[in-house]
Amino acid sequence: MPISITPENHDAKVKQSSKPVILDIYASWCGPCQQMEPHFEELEKELSHLYTFAKLNVDEGRDISIKEYSVTSIPTVVFIKNGQVVAKDVGYMDKDTLRSKIEAAFK
Repeated sequence: MPISITPENHDAKVKQSSKPVILDIYASWCGPCQQMEPHFEELEKELSHLYTFAKLNVDEGRDISIKEYSVTSIPTVVFIKNGQVVAKDVGYMDKDTLRSKIEAAFK
């Protein structure tokens, strides 16, 4: 199960993670976010030995979403390595596309 990110645990779980982080910024009311959720969870089960999968609800972490990641649309997936954003993608992605984006971001 992906880690739920809050303002309180953001730095410890994302910026200080020993593994690269795939951060899904979403909202419960967002249709494309809901469609993408099963793909994100399946990849987490398959790749959690390599990456940390995390989710940030934009309604609960608005300041982080805007100030840290410049999110203007959701879903947004942010790829973070050693506390630094290395890539960012906006919009719905199927499982294969998301896997390709992960591989490209962290190669």
